[in-house]
Amino acid sequence: MELKIKQRIALSTYFFLSGLCFATWASRIPTIKTFFNFNEAELGTVLLAMPIASMIGLPISGWIVSKFNSRGPLLISFIFFAIALLFIGYAKTSFLLVAAISAFAFFMRILNIAMNAQSITLQKKFKKKIVSSFHGLWSTGGLIGVGYSTLMVKTGVSIEHHLLQISILTLIITTIAYFYSLKDDKSTTGNKLIFGKPDPFIFYLGLLVFFAAVCEGGMFDWSGVYFKEVIKEDVFTYGYLLFMTCMAISRFFSDRLMDFIGMPKTFILSAVLIASGIFTAIVFPTFWPALIGFCLVGIGTAPIFPMTFILAGTSNKYSPGMAISIIATYGILGMLIGPPLIGYLAHAVGLKYAFYIFVVSGLSLIPFSQFLFRYQKKVT
Repeated sequence: MELKIKQRIALSTYFFLSGLCFATWASRIPTIKTFFNFNEAELGTVLLAMPIASMIGLPISGWIVSKFNSRGPLLISFIFFAIALLFIGYAKTSFLLVAAISAFAFFMRILNIAMNAQSITLQKKFKKKIVSSFHGLWSTGGLIGVGYSTLMVKTGVSIEHHLLQISILTLIITTIAYFYSLKDDKSTTGNKLIFGKPDPFIFYLGLLVFFAAVCEGGMFDWSGVYFKEVIKEDVFTYGYLLFMTCMAISRFFSDRLMDFIGMPKTFILSAVLIASGIFTAIVFPTFWPALIGFCLVGIGTAPIFPMTFILAGTSNKYSPGMAISIIATYGILGMLIGPPLIGYLAHAVGLKYAFYIFVVSGLSLIPFSQFLFRYQKKVT
């Protein structure tokens, strides 16, 4: 087997396990909400721990991509990521829960930068686009995670035993994948963060990631709660499961879609699907319409992150790792603002009406994506 194929399989494994672990945590949020008896505002405050911890990880992830190859930090961050997931399951006080969630988000920040930097470097060894396939495997891991979580909920398996199983599996497989992962991918230029007036190209990419993060992160954190409290479905993971299914399937076709209609039109299509999907779930808050709506949102959000990371790799100012680190910060801001804002609005006006935030964020992708491509055309 060619070396680049082994490296692709190893990196695919990391993406898959990252999605698996994240979806395992996200699908158990309603369980945590019930155990601690949180209201929507209190849950929104607890969820703030993730983006805040990720922001703290910004200078560290930037330093790592400028000083090291991604291989070692990727393994180390994955080990602590899995351990933090385990501690979320065993946390019995609000303080320990927030601490575990913070550690989970901190190490997820580092491994995400390392994985996506590797994907841009590995892309150069292949003629066809492969970046979206990695994100498709992340979504597939998420899909498997939600499906398994659904089984755990239906059979009454405790959150402790559930998260323990996923953590052990992750520790074993990531250690094996390390021996086949990409080596010597450190960039020699563009590794320093330049302060001052922001680069317009990176700024527009960051805004697109911001709005995508509001939608995607909000669906991760609140779709289960929406199905439990608005749709009144006891198996509350159904909506999240279909959302992840549609996202995973769509991401495996995103590269072809980009080649067929181009990135500008793909951003517009994504925006329309997100807005129409959320609107359907709000206006018709019953089981089947909400499922269809969440499906449309999954299809719509699927291409956005792969497209922005592909474009980040073409930056003339920064290396791929540094460019991804910068635009990922905008995504963290989206996570910082979006899910907690949904919680506060839900507490004030109801969760159903709070979901209009996703409609606005989805439609915002249209003007800012067009600004990006006009600027790109202007400077080339």
